[in-house]
Amino acid sequence: MALTRDFKETVAARVQTDPAFAQALLDEAIDLFVNGDAESSKLILRDLVNSTVGFEALAEEVHKPAKSLHRMLSHQGNPTMSNISAVFAAVKRQITVGVHERVDVA
Repeated sequence: MALTRDFKETVAARVQTDPAFAQALLDEAIDLFVNGDAESSKLILRDLVNSTVGFEALAEEVHKPAKSLHRMLSHQGNPTMSNISAVFAAVKRQITVGVHERVDVA
């Protein structure tokens, strides 16, 4: 049997090493949200949070408990517009910082 890697681990690794991929995922999450597929958008956003800022740091940044953020971005979650906006903004800032750090290092 061939060795396999968990899909979420693969996505997280790619997000951390490929800023264009991270940005594409964020763009897709925003597009899905705007076009009425909030459920898929939340799940992509959850993967981005796990791969970038992390739920504990996000909780501090948006002044919400990490457990609440996990629930918001779950399949059954129902975040308010202000909460989802804050999460999108935090992930966007993290991705932008990551891109600039990689450019400066190279």
